[in-house]
Amino acid sequence: MPAYDDSNIFARILRGEIPNDTVLETEHTLVFRDIRPQAPVHVLAIPKGAYISYDDFAANASDAEIVDFHRALARVARELGVALDGGLGFRAITNAGEHGVQEVPHFHMHILGGRPMGRMVQPG
Repeated sequence: MPAYDDSNIFARILRGEIPNDTVLETEHTLVFRDIRPQAPVHVLAIPKGAYISYDDFAANASDAEIVDFHRALARVARELGVALDGGLGFRAITNAGEHGVQEVPHFHMHILGGRPMGRMVQPG
């Protein structure tokens, strides 16, 4: 696992150096609107801890961080009207490493919804 780079854009957002459109902030999680939305609902959820990818987060975050992150995602999906208890669903995406086309080396999860999302991965 490479070392965490604290100059990445999400680390800078967490430090307040770059503004964001916050949807929800909890003790361990920040959820904000994507600056280039790919769907009517498109938010990013990031843990406040220095985790590079999902596997890093799942292996090394505290139980409190993991629970908080997932509960924050569920709450936001409900509040944005895409959760199945009132909405038509959403897609949760996280990318890891070069083959996963991860652009920012800080674990983050995209929540996209508000329209049919199409196939997840095209054959080829």
